[in-house]
Amino acid sequence: MIAEIPQGLQELLHQVTGYIYPNEIEIHWSILIVVYPYITGLVAGAFILASLVKVFNVKELQPTYRLSLLTALAFLLIAPFPLLLHLGSPLRSFEIFLTPNLSSAMAMFGFVYAWYLMGVLLLEIWFEYRRDLVVLSQSERPPLRWIHRVLALFSRDASDAGLAFDRKAIKVITIIGIPSAFLLHGYVGFIFGSVKANPWWGSVLMPIVFLMSAIVSGIAMVIFLYMIITAMRNEKIDMKCLDTITSYLFYAVIVDFSLEGLDFIHRLYESEESIKILGELISLKLFMNLVVLQILLGMLIPLGILVIARLKHFNDDMRKLLYFIAVILIQLGIFSTRWNVVIGGQLFSKSFRGLMTYKMEVLGMEGLLTALVLLALPFVILAILIRILPTRRLGEPPATPA
Repeated sequence: MIAEIPQGLQELLHQVTGYIYPNEIEIHWSILIVVYPYITGLVAGAFILASLVKVFNVKELQPTYRLSLLTALAFLLIAPFPLLLHLGSPLRSFEIFLTPNLSSAMAMFGFVYAWYLMGVLLLEIWFEYRRDLVVLSQSERPPLRWIHRVLALFSRDASDAGLAFDRKAIKVITIIGIPSAFLLHGYVGFIFGSVKANPWWGSVLMPIVFLMSAIVSGIAMVIFLYMIITAMRNEKIDMKCLDTITSYLFYAVIVDFSLEGLDFIHRLYESEESIKILGELISLKLFMNLVVLQILLGMLIPLGILVIARLKHFNDDMRKLLYFIAVILIQLGIFSTRWNVVIGGQLFSKSFRGLMTYKMEVLGMEGLLTALVLLALPFVILAILIRILPTRRLGEPPATPA
């Protein structure tokens, strides 16, 4: 009987622990569904960081304002691709707009995405760049002149009155955009948290935990990009700006860690019938990803590094090195968080008596190579956006060479 089972399935069966139902051997949500919430989290976090400049008037963050907006746009453009590649018939995805299902959280993603992309992010970017696009369309050489003219929607108004209107519009859009960013990523956590039959996902804190981890990952990504781009341009990093951003990152990590700890304590206190299988899941299947990568390397060590950088009087170069290490470890920890939620929630049986194993492909539509390409594409798009849309306002003096 075993000989008739395909070789790949036999390997999975040998890695099964305890009792599972026959239809549970296959993990349906793969690495692509891990990439999806990770990318959308970066979008929300980068936009929240940008909003601190326009809404809360944190002037120290001005050097990263435009970079934050472009980072959010680059990652938002790729956000739907993991879902589309996961679908059996991706070309039919437009039907969710033609036949909306208001009772389905997954079906509503298209509307949330479209609103955030066209109703918030693109509008804010356009008003922020409109005057610069007008000036560039008159001074640049073709083909950049034509590109800037089209992006400016053929506007020719570069007056101070027009700039004042742009600033008012940006503030209004940003105020609307903050709850929209919360909705974009909070809804991802809502999808998992609303699955009551799965004790690993079914928590009222899931949307809040997803949102806070998104803010952490987005801020850390903007810091990473700011340091890399500034170094590539051979410019000097604005340490006042960098210290301020890392301060917000520090507090965001503390809040995120507190929420995740509260969620864990709440599960232990309830001690439902699933607590035993969840304990086995953590100790047998997710120990490396959860305890080592997510908590130790992705949260506790970066927190310690940020504390040391804040308390000790290091020089600028040492602080930059500490910050750079911290943000890389934070990205590792947040990706591990997404992995542990998506994959970890599928590794135990509905009978609460068995554990499965996820075997990731290297090639194929839902393999590791596809996931790496999706993670790399936003950086390619960001490089193109920065080439077309300058991260500094026209007339603003460049940073001092390093």
